Amino acid sequence: MRMARVLYKDEEAGVLTQHDDSSFTFRYHNSWVDDSSKPGISLSLPKSGNEYQSKFLFPFFFNMLPEGSNKQVVCKYNRIDPADYFGLLMTTAKNDTIGAIRVVKIENQ
Repeated sequence: MRMARVLYKDEEAGVLTQHDDSSFTFRYHNSWVDDSSKPGISLSLPKSGNEYQSKFLFPFFFNMLPEGSNKQVVCKYNRIDPADYFGLLMTTAKNDTIGAIRVVKIENQ
């Protein structure tokens, strides 16, 4: 299992998890859901106290990944399997992204 903190403007909104069976879950922190001034991270993942589940990486996060030659360079330089979308996401979305969302790996728990 691998986990990552999902940050909205440098505030932790929730946790994205890849389970051992390669499925994914995303859960907002209760404090984020309870604060009416905090937005959902995307229209496809509106604020909810329920956990979102998917057999594949959620489209919102998948669309943050590099494509084409950029993906090839990132994968080669960082020794990431091109099919490891979660690893690629944690590598490319941890520091600087186009939007307000960053994804930061949670080290061994």
